[in-house]
Amino acid sequence: MDSLKVGIIGASGYTGGELIRLLSNHPKVEILLLTAEKQKGKSLEEVFPGFKGLKLPKLEPLDLPSISQRADLYFLALPHKTSMEVAKALIQNGKRVIDLSADFRLKDVELYQRWYGVHSCPELLKEAVYGLPELYRDKIKDAQLVANPGCYPTSVLLGLLPLAEKRLIEGRIIADSKSGVSGAGRSVREDLMFTEVAESFRAYQVLEHRHLPEMEQELENLLGEKPQLDFVPHLLPINRGILSTIYVNLKVSMTEKDLYELYLERFSKEPFVRVLEPGCFPSTSQVRGSNFCDIGLRVKDKRAVLITAIDNLTKGASGQAVQNMNIMMGWPETTALTSLPLFP
Repeated sequence: MDSLKVGIIGASGYTGGELIRLLSNHPKVEILLLTAEKQKGKSLEEVFPGFKGLKLPKLEPLDLPSISQRADLYFLALPHKTSMEVAKALIQNGKRVIDLSADFRLKDVELYQRWYGVHSCPELLKEAVYGLPELYRDKIKDAQLVANPGCYPTSVLLGLLPLAEKRLIEGRIIADSKSGVSGAGRSVREDLMFTEVAESFRAYQVLEHRHLPEMEQELENLLGEKPQLDFVPHLLPINRGILSTIYVNLKVSMTEKDLYELYLERFSKEPFVRVLEPGCFPSTSQVRGSNFCDIGLRVKDKRAVLITAIDNLTKGASGQAVQNMNIMMGWPETTALTSLPLFP
């Protein structure tokens, strides 16, 4: 294969734009198709002026019969409940799909319907592979349908992964996460206007955010039992980034050196997870625009605090999707993802 022909379905949103930014620098990818219902017929630079000069096709409407044979792999950057029928049609045509919505993340159809509504393609839930490379790399490689994880779950699960795998967590887990405004998408909403968000900091969907069952599902697989997880998201007056502070009790006493070495060993071969030395803690500004997840640790007796930072649009969405594509194609995972964080 000279180049992988890809399509981006839902290219005018933040995650679609981030996919274009990353894939335009990928040496083995050719972007042949961009769809956007509200912006159909427009050139890319009309929607993203910063992309002026890129030689890419115009945005077109989502017409499945006409697009389903034009690419080899499709990224679905669509709202929840919109991806399922699109994914089904593409898979029936033998295409590979990476879905950035929540439509295929939950394996239990009843659980999905409790949090999101009716699922029209429940038969695909078991087929979909949860796209967290640090956990499911071997399954992602051969997958036809990858369910890209949510941004909050990525930040929380990576923070908990070494302890959960060793089943060293005792009792309740508290995950306190803060996200930039871009995590809510590009749609116009009054509560996301500049004057509503600037100089403000607020919690929302306390203990009832839709990403909660996704975290519980994956933690239950790791722990062997249903986790006691309290998740509280907050909205920060910044464009992009997630900082998650996770509190756990440990089954055994550990020193900070013990905890650091456990995390260092677990992530030693992971190109995008950086474990910070004891006493150092991550910041969203140090991962901005990158595919990195930075992790800082603190422990006292049997109490541990785990702090993670990611860019919600990159490692929390589009960067992770490109990482998954690289795995699916047998390419180095870091291809087109080596850019260092933007600072300041």
